[in-house]
Amino acid sequence: MKSLFIRFALLGAFATGLSIAPLSYAEKADQDKPVILEAEKVSVNDVKQIYDLNGQVLLIKGSIIVTGEDGHIEVDPQGYEFVDVVGTPEAVASFRQRREGLADEFMQGRGAQVTYDAKTEFLTLTGDASLKRLLNMQMLDQLKGWKIEYDDVKQYYHVTPPKDAKPDDLPLARAILSPRRKATLEK
Repeated sequence: MKSLFIRFALLGAFATGLSIAPLSYAEKADQDKPVILEAEKVSVNDVKQIYDLNGQVLLIKGSIIVTGEDGHIEVDPQGYEFVDVVGTPEAVASFRQRREGLADEFMQGRGAQVTYDAKTEFLTLTGDASLKRLLNMQMLDQLKGWKIEYDDVKQYYHVTPPKDAKPDDLPLARAILSPRRKATLEK
């Protein structure tokens, strides 16, 4: 039986968008946008505000795009979302978001798992993860590692190796960071 894609919009909104770039903020317009979900199967518990997605997950909220194979979204009583999306070995989980300020600035990341807590504005990419900041499709910053955590409130990156990593496996984390120029800091 051919898989059917289910589309629907949730009227709840993220309290904040996926935010990752230092000295830049999530697209403010994303906060008031509906969430559009697409998957082969969608399970909705509107009373508990829990949404489970299975098969070719696509989540769109304004400029935010999250993809993966399976997803789980919970909305707390204050309206904040917790998003957890996992990929497969063939197709990793990913996200992309336009940044506020400079016209074509984007953050995009990939990993076996992508989680985002809108209440704490904390993003985690796990499993051979990578994170890039792009301006006019040119890479400014790039991070790679087993696990990348980003705290948007503190503007803080943390890249860690797997727990069973050996010193012979070095380098386990890598960052390429462009100098911050006055033009990129102005809003």
